[in-house]
Amino acid sequence: MFDAVDRRILSILQDNARTSNAEIARLLEMAPSAILERIRKLEHRGVIVGYEGRLAPKAIGLGLTAFIFVRTDEPAGAISTGRVLIGIPEVQEVHHVAGEDCYLVKLRARDTDDLARLLRERFGKVPQLRSTRTTIVLGTLKESAQLALNHLDEAGATHDARERDVQGRGV
Repeated sequence: MFDAVDRRILSILQDNARTSNAEIARLLEMAPSAILERIRKLEHRGVIVGYEGRLAPKAIGLGLTAFIFVRTDEPAGAISTGRVLIGIPEVQEVHHVAGEDCYLVKLRARDTDDLARLLRERFGKVPQLRSTRTTIVLGTLKESAQLALNHLDEAGATHDARERDVQGRGV
């Protein structure tokens, strides 16, 4: 499970993955070696799965965001088409979904001409793909890879409920 220190480390790293171990240690008033050990354990457990820089899509010429619902002819539960879709460089996310569609794909393109080319040349050549429905994003109000951490607790209770319990006992 997660204790308060783990939650704080995860929060700090989500806010800025470039925060040094020394800085995290300073913020938490702990030894850098202890922080490094905790981060390594979180990585080993698969809680921290990577570190990446976030780029501004428009700044690098990818101003169009599209969500594409994909239907396939593959048997139920098969994900071979999904494996092909993740190989398309412009694709950022591929979700295997329940419902009428099989996958929900998020991609970035330069413009509508580029999107049309991708649908025709890349998606159109996927063998099991039966159809697509595309939604173009007009504007993004929020986009984040950060996860809410306030529910994490070593005993499974919410953080807020545990704090109320501790305060009520005068601990």
